[in-house]
Amino acid sequence: MATYKEIRGTQIEAVATDPSNPIEGQVWYNTTSNVLKGQAATSTGAWSTGTALNTARGYAGGVGIKTAALVFGGGPPPAPTAIANVEQWNNTAWTEMNDLNTKRAFVAGGGTYTSALASGGDQLSGVTESWNGSNWTTITSAPGGKPSQGAAGADNEELIIWGGTPPDTTTEYWNGSSWTEVNDLNHSVKTGGSAGTFAGALSFAGVTGPNTTTAQTESWNGTNWSEEADINTARRYVNNYSCGTSTSALCIGGEAPNGSKTESWNGSSWTETGNLANARTGGSSTGCANNGSGICSGGAGGITTTVEEFIGAGVAQTRTFTDS
Repeated sequence: MATYKEIRGTQIEAVATDPSNPIEGQVWYNTTSNVLKGQAATSTGAWSTGTALNTARGYAGGVGIKTAALVFGGGPPPAPTAIANVEQWNNTAWTEMNDLNTKRAFVAGGGTYTSALASGGDQLSGVTESWNGSNWTTITSAPGGKPSQGAAGADNEELIIWGGTPPDTTTEYWNGSSWTEVNDLNHSVKTGGSAGTFAGALSFAGVTGPNTTTAQTESWNGTNWSEEADINTARRYVNNYSCGTSTSALCIGGEAPNGSKTESWNGSSWTETGNLANARTGGSSTGCANNGSGICSGGAGGITTTVEEFIGAGVAQTRTFTDS
């Protein structure tokens, strides 16, 4: 004879705090917030509302991962209306940190939230600063630096920058002590997206000429640029600075009418995924380790503090049940 437990299942657990490592299918009642929750896997990538920045901005630089990120500079451009403000995210709150030495928008950057580089910017010629987790130090300017470049780097000892205004193919590398010009892009570009490190970087979308947007994607292997599969929607002013790796990245937003579009890169092709709730141009992909998670902060077309967090397809997430 079947037992009550076998027929009706087990009782839903009541807890004061959410489980630290829930498994898919687990359901519980949070007695502190008085809500019913469950653990599920996303069928497609999805964005959700995150904790807002303290200072509204667009066209800022951003580095790090979803749980540990840094956003710096931003607009509205041009200088001197650009800002030097810096904020750090610890997965709980945004904290204001020491400012950049030079105000700037359209700034390129690479690294982590404790070790990063910021280069170029609106009306600046390659001015570069190094971040050690506490302070910014001005270092040697990039000889070919300019606004709206692509950039990628692992920390403040490494940065590769490319393209920029006007659309350009020039690529330069910082090795911790000096800049070296390396092999050019195959196509000129500005206001595009970027991801990766010096050993493996990705350049995608942007502008190739006056009012000419592009869907082109190129990958860098430490020596040369190679053409890759195009993104599905050509666009410029995408919200990407160091957003992922050369084999796992996100292309987020862009100039209207593509301000909410998100595409995921798996190393060989782009796939459309969940759209942003708030369309934005020139936001900062402040924390994006790969195409499975990320943060998009700020944005232009209404300079904003709005932040959204991304969870990729198949990634577990906690959901709150409602009666609607």
